[in-house]
Amino acid sequence: MRYINSLREGEQLSEIYLVKFKQIAKTKQGKSYYNMILQDKTGTVDTKIWDIGPGIDNFEQNDYIMVEAQVTFFQSGIQLNVRRLRQAKEGEYDPKDYIPTSDKDIEVMYKELLAYISGITQPHLRKLAEKYFVENANFVKNFKEHSAAKSVHHSFLGGLLEHTLGILKLCEVYVMQYPILNKDLLYTAAMFHDVGKLVEISNFPENDYTDDGQLLGHIIIGVEWLNETMKQIDGFPPKLASMLKHCILSHHGELEYGSPKKPAIIEAIALHMADNTDSKLMTFNEILQSGTEEKGDWLGYNRLFESNLRKTVF
Repeated sequence: MRYINSLREGEQLSEIYLVKFKQIAKTKQGKSYYNMILQDKTGTVDTKIWDIGPGIDNFEQNDYIMVEAQVTFFQSGIQLNVRRLRQAKEGEYDPKDYIPTSDKDIEVMYKELLAYISGITQPHLRKLAEKYFVENANFVKNFKEHSAAKSVHHSFLGGLLEHTLGILKLCEVYVMQYPILNKDLLYTAAMFHDVGKLVEISNFPENDYTDDGQLLGHIIIGVEWLNETMKQIDGFPPKLASMLKHCILSHHGELEYGSPKKPAIIEAIALHMADNTDSKLMTFNEILQSGTEEKGDWLGYNRLFESNLRKTVF
């Protein structure tokens, strides 16, 4: 199989890919064409079908399609120009080749996460974590397989777990450096900060925003879950519940970034900093891994970082 991250300008290929996005657009002359994004486990590629006619079978988003295409280079990135297309048949492809997956061992990561739960000494917080991460088999399965985003960072199978574990590891460093931090509260908040993404974003291969994701968002969804569960745990301290919910509500740090509240306690600041660090560095890492050979040392302007990015080469 020719994986997307191995494609080079000028190549001709005949390969099966997953349709991540499909849109009918028009040229300046008013001619219709397909604007698409194709995907395999190594990434995505911008794709165009300029001539919609014989040789282009009907297909929909999330279909697996066989394409005959030329690899071109357009606006600092690889692009496929498709000449022929048909729907792929069952048995011609393995879905595992088309779902981006963490390069880390998912079961090993989950064992590391469980070790953090074992380190929580506050009984109500530990019970809350165990209700989800130990006792709820359906939650565990979904958590292991879910992405942390539609795009940008950790947008792959196991991404939510990898992102959560990364934040927990940063929080562990913070606790050692700043003993004033309440370890139990911070670890619990880190574990639950993004659980709402299990509802906000659909499962693979779609991996897109759901209606509740668009209308509510993962922060509100996650806090609603925890609020109901904490009520089921006898004697859960109301102030502790408020502190935990505040950490999750404020973990994006700023109102304009989607947090209903700005951080008001030190654990909320620490969680926000850990989340921001892990997401930003992973985003930069993914940029560096996404076929930057053609771009040279300077990678171009990036809207998220509001800067012209460069490889570390000297």
